[in-house]
Amino acid sequence: MENGIISGGRSDVLPEIDKNDHHVTLNKGVKMRAFLPVMLVVLLVNPVWAKEYHVSVQGRDANAGSASDPLKTISAAAQVAQPGDMIIVHQGTYRERINPPRGGNSDRTRITYRAAEGEKVVIKGSDVISGWKEIRKGLWKVTLPNTYFDQYNPYQDVITGDWFNARGRVHHTGEVYLNGDALFEEVSLDKVTKKKMAWYCESDDKNTYLWANFQASNPNKELVEINVRPACFYPEKPGCNFITVRGFIMRHAATQWAAPTAEQIALIGTHWSKGWIIEDNVISDSKCVGITLGKDRATGHNKAQSADGYNKVVRRALENGWSKRKIGSHVVRNNTIYNCGAAGICGSMGGVFSQVTGNHIYNIHINKPFSGAEMAGIKLHAAIDTLISNNYIHHTCRGIWLDWMTQGTRVSANLCHNNVGEDLFLEVNHGPYVIDNNIFLSGTAVHDWSQGGSFSHNLLAGNIRRRPQGRQTPYHKEHSTEIAGLSNISGGDNRFYNNIFVGGPGLQIYNEAKLAMQVDGNVYLNGAVSYQGETSSVKLPKFNPDMKIVEEEDAVYLKLTLPQADKDQRNQLVTTELLGKARIPNLPYMNPDGTQLKIDSDYFDQKRNGQDPSPGPFENPGTGKLTLKVWPK
Repeated sequence: MENGIISGGRSDVLPEIDKNDHHVTLNKGVKMRAFLPVMLVVLLVNPVWAKEYHVSVQGRDANAGSASDPLKTISAAAQVAQPGDMIIVHQGTYRERINPPRGGNSDRTRITYRAAEGEKVVIKGSDVISGWKEIRKGLWKVTLPNTYFDQYNPYQDVITGDWFNARGRVHHTGEVYLNGDALFEEVSLDKVTKKKMAWYCESDDKNTYLWANFQASNPNKELVEINVRPACFYPEKPGCNFITVRGFIMRHAATQWAAPTAEQIALIGTHWSKGWIIEDNVISDSKCVGITLGKDRATGHNKAQSADGYNKVVRRALENGWSKRKIGSHVVRNNTIYNCGAAGICGSMGGVFSQVTGNHIYNIHINKPFSGAEMAGIKLHAAIDTLISNNYIHHTCRGIWLDWMTQGTRVSANLCHNNVGEDLFLEVNHGPYVIDNNIFLSGTAVHDWSQGGSFSHNLLAGNIRRRPQGRQTPYHKEHSTEIAGLSNISGGDNRFYNNIFVGGPGLQIYNEAKLAMQVDGNVYLNGAVSYQGETSSVKLPKFNPDMKIVEEEDAVYLKLTLPQADKDQRNQLVTTELLGKARIPNLPYMNPDGTQLKIDSDYFDQKRNGQDPSPGPFENPGTGKLTLKVWPK
């Protein structure tokens, strides 16, 4: 890089431009006039030039943005960055909301925001607040003029929206933090007086008043921050495509409830766009949601809390350009997401054709005083041709929730445990979708309100529950957002091949399913009961594998005991051909990219025996007492 310009590829084979005579000159000095048209075509097809903008807390927004003359704010860089440019942010804390006015034109000419290599870059939606006055022992008060909050005051903004349950009290999008940890919002001054590590707010026409019980801490000698911005990185307008956000620590946002019928604003969100990459970030302490791959406001903003209401929103989205050409195809990978009030990652229709992989998600909607229907580690509506794989999700209200229109999606090799509700909730989907090689260890492994799913090579150590649904919900044409029809959920039409069930009811709950099932090659341990029509299975009702998750500083291990393999059981390799077609959409089980499905690798990406694959997520793991490193792989 020189003078703010990056060159891609090897410098010893790229041409240099001689600005004096407009010839293309090879590095050895030979002029090649005839090569100019060819090289121009190469540069247009595969651009190798891009502008770099540097940002530093020591910079000034009037600067040029070079490495030696950096800008001060990321927002200033966002205003000038054009398709193909890169914004490099240097060490420090940036208290701003980045509202990119534009994105890239394609995957080759995206706008990239990244933390400088090896530097700690923090973006916060909070401000430091001092000037607290102690009004009684442990109880402190600060008064802020409403003008401090500019156009948005989180202490006047009440959390609300479709399918939100306030549980009879008021909740604000604001938050108070002591040394990085959120205090609990109380509903009255009397309650906050009695409860340590809590806060309360009131506002009038001129001022906002905050009270907080900091226990034994003096807030004027500690780091006290409050939410003041509704997001850290979120475009105000939809259609900001092909943006990369990489390597940041992003914390503290006054996010609103992200109903599927509303514009979904999060600490970081794509806002009805295409082709974002959100990777290698640490995202925490959003009042509601960490990352959204969500819809826009024009297709509806709340006031549609019903199946019929959401169906109308879906049709408006189609009229507004909801298609693979314009929306989705995002990559969300290798992020750490925690301490979010509602969801780690969510999205209504905007996450189609996307990949959500390698994320560590925990402490989501734990001990929150509100409730509703949008809380999970990952919560997606319309996961069409979406890949959800290799995520580690634990200590959340529920792990993965796929709600409406899940079709062509694959949920593979995820590790879930200690989730309060269930590891996987499938609500009113018609399939086809594929659930394979997962480790589900919570009290409830799967909550099935859907049909048309394929479950293979999973380890399911909790209950399985099912419930038919009368709601009419959409299914789609193959690899498309276009609606093919509506149907209710009769229940069944699932495939269960080569799974290990430990405890709980096993598959007997599908004995009365209305739609025909395909079940074979499963193992039932510790009381789990087989499906009545299964012809080849292993049943060891008294065998307890004694499974335990052990979390160490740098790794997570699964300890378990496995029985000797049954030599008489022969398992089939799970393929598109074996699975047939999901009944309602009449479509085959494929990979999200449209290729033929063949589950010939295990949880660790090790090749399976194509003639007789092992049941469960691990191919040939051995028998007896085992210790397996399951995260990171």
